[in-house]
This record gives sequence, structure tokens and C-alpha cells, in this order.
Amino acid sequence: MVHTHIGVKATELEGGHTHGKQMRVSFALFGTLAGGALLFNAQLASWMPGLFGTEGDVSTLAAMVGAILLGLPIVLHAVKGIIHGHMHMDELVALAVFAAFVTGNYVTAGVVGFIMLLAELMETRTALGARASIESLIRLTPTTANLLAGDGSETEIEVARLKTGDVVRVRPGDNIPADGQIRSGLSSINEATITGESLPVDKVAGMQVFAGTTNLTGALDIVVTKAGHDTTLGKVQQLIMAAEKTQLPIMRMIDQYVTWYIPTILMISVIIYFFTKDWNRSIAALVISCPCPLILATPTAMVAALSAAARLGILVKNVSLLEIAGKITAVVFDKTGTLTTGQLYVTKLEPAAGVEPAEMLSLTASAEQMSKHPAARAVVTLAKEANVQFETASEFRETPGKGVSARAKGVTVLVGRDSFLKEKGIDVSRVPNPSLHEEQGFSTLYVARDNQCIGWIGLQDKSRPEAQQAVQELFGCDVRRVTMLTGDRGEVANRISAELGCTDYKANCLPQDKLAVVERIKQDGHIVAVVGDGINDAPALAAGDLGIAMGAAGSDVAINSASIALMSDDLRRLPFLMQLSRKTRGVINQNLFFGVLFIVLGISASAVGWLPPIMAAFLHFGGSVLVVFNSARLVRFGEHLDPHITVRK
Repeated sequence: MVHTHIGVKATELEGGHTHGKQMRVSFALFGTLAGGALLFNAQLASWMPGLFGTEGDVSTLAAMVGAILLGLPIVLHAVKGIIHGHMHMDELVALAVFAAFVTGNYVTAGVVGFIMLLAELMETRTALGARASIESLIRLTPTTANLLAGDGSETEIEVARLKTGDVVRVRPGDNIPADGQIRSGLSSINEATITGESLPVDKVAGMQVFAGTTNLTGALDIVVTKAGHDTTLGKVQQLIMAAEKTQLPIMRMIDQYVTWYIPTILMISVIIYFFTKDWNRSIAALVISCPCPLILATPTAMVAALSAAARLGILVKNVSLLEIAGKITAVVFDKTGTLTTGQLYVTKLEPAAGVEPAEMLSLTASAEQMSKHPAARAVVTLAKEANVQFETASEFRETPGKGVSARAKGVTVLVGRDSFLKEKGIDVSRVPNPSLHEEQGFSTLYVARDNQCIGWIGLQDKSRPEAQQAVQELFGCDVRRVTMLTGDRGEVANRISAELGCTDYKANCLPQDKLAVVERIKQDGHIVAVVGDGINDAPALAAGDLGIAMGAAGSDVAINSASIALMSDDLRRLPFLMQLSRKTRGVINQNLFFGVLFIVLGISASAVGWLPPIMAAFLHFGGSVLVVFNSARLVRFGEHLDPHITVRK
């Protein structure tokens, strides 16, 4: 019953034509019910021949027409599959219907066809409902937007015409039409469709918003940064579509063994007839052996698991990756923005003798304003709060893990680690020694002007409030090693690592160093999950058995570089992901055990005459329903995580 006999296949559900397919399913349902009515009339004629004339003529004709109407779609679908070389295992039911028809058991052929078609129509309607849900995700983006002109006037245009740099006005109650940055206004935004967080988030000027989220309280003027398929919502929809097309290894195994399963069942059916001379027993064996419960065992569980994950803002690109998550034995974390909030703040300014603090801060902010590193953001934020003027820099260059250089106010400015300045031949010994500050686990940025060090800036980062709990829960999920990697100094790494309970750490890491650490842990025999923000961690994320991007909402790099994208910053999603993987594997094993037992007992009961064909069809339907309901339990898994409020950058 995984493949629809009436031509509405799962592969046809792609695209935006759900409504038309629903109409076709409705038409097929009408034909199925009409065939069922003919079968009912045939049975009624056999019970009350006086009302319908000659019993044999009316009941036989009605049963024959009903059997043709109900059985023909099944047989044609099976023949079409054979011609195209696709064996769906539905051929067993088609053969059973055909055998019942040619032996004169029209009612049996019709009833078996009726039950099978009705069951598959129900499944198809369910699949169409799921597709409609995905299409509703697309429809979260409004069709029109209020475009602001330079004079402040508004023009209503189609969302498809929006482009980067446009300014749109979004009023309370409206959905946001594109990804963008708030130019003016204050409001609360419901971002549940993107991050999975149930509570609204307060937004002010300068903060990022996403297409498809709902503006709740105030009017906002938003500068468009991404529109159409390039928005975060568009990428989420693409990921869901891609995940639906993937298969677990066990699903591919079932497809592989279909070539010998059908001949084996046919042989068993022939043996039953050879010893019993009873066509009904062979037909019942064919019906009950169609392995729909077995085939549904894995995909239904995976769909339910993907739904539970997506509800919490966990996007899985390939369902096989969900299986890997339950086998992880080592987790490698990037520190900044992952285990910590990534919201560094300046704790101390220490200029060299003769240098004004405001002058040093102005030069530093001018050089750092084009960098997205958390340290750069902290410096620029402080300059704005202190009303220190800084200008746009030129010749900006950033060396990942080391620092930046730029031309500002007619001088060359370097900002970064002491090692970065030393590589450039700059002496840092003339500035006050920050050793006490660094011993307490704080970060230090050195600042140079025209090859002369003019001071340093001390910064601090905080670990996420849920990070310690998440690390402890990981150890409860059979993770044996939790490693923290950071570009910071050893004192900072030691403070954060001890605070969170990590097993080990490595400081002063460049991107290539992180990659080497991941490879070494894999060589030690661990199955490794790498967790980072996807920016400087892209090589390490790709090297891990599982790459997980934290806080991926709005980040193209994070969504594209990782195997799994966590749209929020809640670290508790990680142990939940591993628990979900193991729970899903348990449900799949339950379904498979039931499916095998169901088929073995069903064939045995058919062979001894305890299971007539019509009852076999009913049981076949019931077995499939049980598997679907057992898998559906996964949808509600992890609901305890919903109330968490994400700490946002």
C-alpha cells in the first residue's frame, strides 16, 4: 500500500498541484465506492432473489462488474510496474484479485480490491495532507508587500518582485515577506516557523527578521536582504523536500530484496494449492503476504521523527543522518557562539602611554566594523554606546583565527592576537602586560597603528545558560568524549571547559587545526559529531561523521555546510537529537518485528484454512494501520523542550 494503485503516486506529490491531485483522489474514491455498491447489491440479490428477479443473473452480473471496477486499477498498476521494471510487491494483491476473478469468485475479488483501494486512498489522502502542510509553509510568505519609496509613500507590489535593498513596511498581524534587517520600529516577532521556539522575540532596529514569521505588536520598516527562494524559509522548505527523498539503508535493503520476495511468496501459494486444492487458501496467502506493514515500518517512523525534529527547529538533510545521531560517541564543540553566547563584551581598555582610550577605540572600531567575529561586534557596539566616532575603513583584510588589518583615518590599523602582531614585526612589549586579566580567562585584542602597538582591549564571553546541562545529558546518551575547540588562549579555554564539564579542550586553534583534531578523534575509533556555527568551522563540520550547525537561522554558510541545522541556539537540542534517533530506531525495530510476525502468522493461517481472503484483506489493512499509529507516537517526542527561550545574538 505504499504505492497507490490508482495513479496518484508519492513521486507525483512534488510540486504545487496538491489541489488537483486531491480532486483525482476524490474521483477515484467515488469509483471505489461505486464498485463497493455493486458488490453490496450482488450480495443483497443473493440474499433476496425475489426482489431482484433471477438470483444468478443479477448477483453474478453485479459482482462481476464490481470486481472489474475495483480490481482493474490494481491489475493495471501491477502490469505497468512490471513493464517498467519496478516491482512494488503490490503484484501479489493483483495476482490474488486476478486468481479470484478467473475462478469465478467475483465477490472475493471485488471485496479484496475494495478494501485494498480504500486503504490506499486513505494513505494517499494522508500523504497529500502532509504535502499540503509543506505548501502551507510556503504560503506563510505573503503574496504582496508594501514597498516604501524614498519620499515615504507606500506601493503594494507582488513579493516575487522584491529585491535586495528594497524597504518594506510590515504592520502588526502581517507576515514578513522577505528576510531583512529592521531599519526602524520596535515589535515582537513569532519565529516558531523558523526556529521552533514557541515564545515571541522582541526586535529592534538593526536586528534580523525572517520571511514567513509573524509581526505581532508594532510597525516595522525592513530593508530586504534576501527574497524568494533565497530566504531562510525557502531553504527550510528545500531541506524538507530533500529529506523526504532520501532513504535509510534498511529501506534500500527492502527494495533490493523485492526481487526474490515475490517469487518466494508465489511458490508458497502454489504449494498451498498443491496440497489443499483450495484456491481461497492460496488467494488469502497472496493477500496477507503483501508486506505493507513491513514496508511502512521505516518510512512512517522516519516521517514522524522528522516532524518532531522540525517542530523544534532541527532540520535533517538526509534521514540516514538521523540514524547516525544515535551512534555518536564523541562530540566536538566550537566554543564561541556554540558553547558560549558569542556575545563578547569589552571589560577593559588599556592604551599605551600617550594614547587616548577614545582614539584607540575609534581606530579599532573602524578596522573591525566589517568583520562578523563576535570580538569585532563587541568593540563596534562599545564605540556606538560611548558615542565614539569611527569611519569606514578601506583595504580591509581578515585572517581567520588571527585578526584583521585595514586603512582608517590615513593610517594602517591591525587588530588581533599578540601572535598576529608579532608576525607583522610589531613589538607588543611597550604596552601594559595583560597577564592578570588573561589568567582570569578573558580574551585580549592587541591594537597597532602604523606598525606600532598602541594598547590592548580585554573581552569576556559567557557560556550559554543551558550548556552545562546539555553536556551532562550528552554523557547520559553514551557519549564518552566532549571536546571543546577554540581560537582563544589556553586560560580562556580552560575556564569555559571546566565550567561546562568537558573532557578535554584545545586552544589557539585555527580552522585547519580543528580539522586535524576531528580526524584524530575519528582515528581513535569514535563516531564524531562536530557542532559549530558553520562559519570558521566548515572544514571540521564536513570532516565529522555528523556536522551540526548551531543557530543556523539566516546563515547560508551554516545551513549549507552542516549535515543537520539547528535553527535555534538551544544546546539541549543535541541530546534530544540523539534520544530521538534511538527512539526512532526502537520504533522501527518494533514495526519490523510486527511486520514479519504478521506475514508469517497470516500465511500459516491461510494455509490451514483459518483465514478467508476477505478477512485477509481486512487484517492486511489493520496491520498497516497499527504500524502507522505506532510510528505516530514519535511526533510528540521532545515536547518538554518547547518552553525554552533562546539566547539570541
